[in-house]
Amino acid sequence: MDLKVVKISVPADCNIILGQTHFIKTAEDLYEVIATTVPHAKFGVAFTEASGPCLIRTEGNDPELIRTCVKNLQDIGAGHIFCVVLKDAYPINVLNPIKNCPEICSIYCATSNPVEVVVAATQQGNGIIGVIDGFPPKRIETDTDRSTRKEFLRKIGYKL
Repeated sequence: MDLKVVKISVPADCNIILGQTHFIKTAEDLYEVIATTVPHAKFGVAFTEASGPCLIRTEGNDPELIRTCVKNLQDIGAGHIFCVVLKDAYPINVLNPIKNCPEICSIYCATSNPVEVVVAATQQGNGIIGVIDGFPPKRIETDTDRSTRKEFLRKIGYKL
């Protein structure tokens, strides 16, 4: 077995959701989840089949975000993986509906941070071992940091 690290593309002002799934209808179902949950969002969806023709299936309403999803999945090279790139929405808006989608197995990350995917390669193919999401902690939150966090959450409308 060989291990490699794949750097994932997360465009500016976007978020990515990376996960594992198991069925051909994933791309369409994720499209419906996002479009009905956050109708104004721009997004791309891609899903890698793991049997049959082993295609990368795509959906979305933004061609550039769809291309980003495809490139990420090509670089990872594993089957039954999905990638969503969101613009004008946050993962928190769609994460629970995505988790409730019947064919979704797990979520590796939902972030706007830089992401690296740890991939194991065997004779059969590739699989995701885990992800590195962002950077290590630098210190413990201070009272000023806490106030800034609370102010930010209210500014973007997530708290009263």
